[in-house]
Amino acid sequence: MNRLFLLLFLFGITACETATEDKVASFSTHFETTEGQETATYLQTIDFYIRLAKEFPEINIQTIGETDSGFPLHIVTYNPDGDFNFQKIAAEKAIILINNGIHPGESDGIDATMLLYRDLATGNLKAPKNTVLTTIPVYNIGGALNRNSTTRVNQNGPLAYGFRGNAQNYDLNRDFIKSDTKNARTFAGIFHLVQPDIFIDNHVSNGADYQYTLTHLFTQHNKLGGELGEFLHQELMPELENSLEASGWDITPYVNVFNRPPENGFSQFMDHPRYSTGYTTLWNTFGLMVETHMLKPYKQRVEGTYELMSKLIEIAESNTEKIKELRENALLRHRGLTHYPIRWELDTLKHSRIAFKGFEVDTLLSEVTGFPRLKYDRERPFTKEVTYQNYYRPRDSVLIPEAYVVRKGWEKVMNHLVLNNIEFRVLEKDTSIAVEVYRIADFKTVREPYEGHYLHYDTEVSAEKRRINFQEGDYIVPTDQPGFRYVMETLEPAAMDSFFNWNFFDTVLQQKEDFSPYAFEDMAAEILRNNPDLNEAFLAQKATDSVLSSNWYAQLQWIYQHSEHYEKAHMQYPVYRILK
Repeated sequence: MNRLFLLLFLFGITACETATEDKVASFSTHFETTEGQETATYLQTIDFYIRLAKEFPEINIQTIGETDSGFPLHIVTYNPDGDFNFQKIAAEKAIILINNGIHPGESDGIDATMLLYRDLATGNLKAPKNTVLTTIPVYNIGGALNRNSTTRVNQNGPLAYGFRGNAQNYDLNRDFIKSDTKNARTFAGIFHLVQPDIFIDNHVSNGADYQYTLTHLFTQHNKLGGELGEFLHQELMPELENSLEASGWDITPYVNVFNRPPENGFSQFMDHPRYSTGYTTLWNTFGLMVETHMLKPYKQRVEGTYELMSKLIEIAESNTEKIKELRENALLRHRGLTHYPIRWELDTLKHSRIAFKGFEVDTLLSEVTGFPRLKYDRERPFTKEVTYQNYYRPRDSVLIPEAYVVRKGWEKVMNHLVLNNIEFRVLEKDTSIAVEVYRIADFKTVREPYEGHYLHYDTEVSAEKRRINFQEGDYIVPTDQPGFRYVMETLEPAAMDSFFNWNFFDTVLQQKEDFSPYAFEDMAAEILRNNPDLNEAFLAQKATDSVLSSNWYAQLQWIYQHSEHYEKAHMQYPVYRILK
């Protein structure tokens, strides 16, 4: 009797395993049928998820929003409970949002996520109880449709792939804060709908050669800040590293070096809000870019990406309550702050030491150029302790205001705030308000176009307190809200990725009215006669400024700019600060 029971039990296990294997086989991916040599096309990818969603109630596919390509974005959600109400899910479970194909030539995540969803749905991978997955199968659809086999010149597979630029040739991983593209605007809607606790963006690296297939680029922990940053740096990241190492997948921080050996040390990449993880961090989401190594075989890279995502699911499962609590607490942490950091620099007094697995480098003479070149020797692997500079400190900070006032008419700015669920109110009548007023004192501009812009940097402002008459229809944007960090990063002009630096306010930099020197000469003399203090300042400036003293036009211009005739709008930042 016992023997018969055992036989029936073993038969049941075998039958169950066979059924699982059959289901897995019936949902083979293009990656698998080509033995890891090819990646799925955009249409093959979407068709695969549609088939999964029809077969398995745990999977839902949704068309959501536009892209510059003319094709819509999709999100695919896996929830073993079959519930796809994100508001309800967010209150109960950890949510991981996976973004794939932002650079479609870096297609590892596209194929790895298809395998991950298939294995979860068929039971080939243990289903999480406390974690829900949502993925954007292919984010840069325009780039994915621009398929070729040549543009990823140094990459080891797949045989064909998409192009980095989107349909308008934007690099979408520079577009999150400025949102020039339909893709980025749709992503904002997806992000605020899903409310992810963890965000994964799958990439392939460039740069140096080394032994690792996998590298990680977590959002910078000092910038994330507080208990969130500590948890990321001291618990989440080490747990992922240790879990992968135990499974035979060594991983190291993203090797942020080019044209020099990494064993000399390297620094953590700083993910400003233009980048995906820099943007998601503004809402206290734990961000991770996966960077597989371009020279490793494609099949190996996809398998490594799969393994990393599955391990991160396990970490989310075991830390769900803590992750939710940390993020909930972080919603109010700004209330204890007086200043907000707007620019960062490496903290050279702190660093980590990591055991780095690389290859010895020889310096040879190039047969092409005749100059010295690097050549990595894979026959000479090493493990060396190297310096990893992964601490940053604020270089500049600003006093946090109670609110900002944005003049009506700056609709591009307000549209971005609306897109990101930023709270504001509209003045119902003309109102006089005591504010801090910024003038743009100095800035630099890149000489070459960058992602459709001539980006400003090193912006400096001068500030003064004044009472300003604002008009009905102007906007009051409070800082005490869930989008606090987004408000500060975009409306403070000196912040790295502010709307000012991305050229949203460039019209105030151009003087619209001017003077005719021959006619202004007599007026200038009268202005100085009637304003002794101004005349004294003018003479003092001439005495110390050799350029001014030797240039008659510059002298007239100085007087003009210090007179009532000089337009107030020139260099006047049209966003004002209501101080606490």
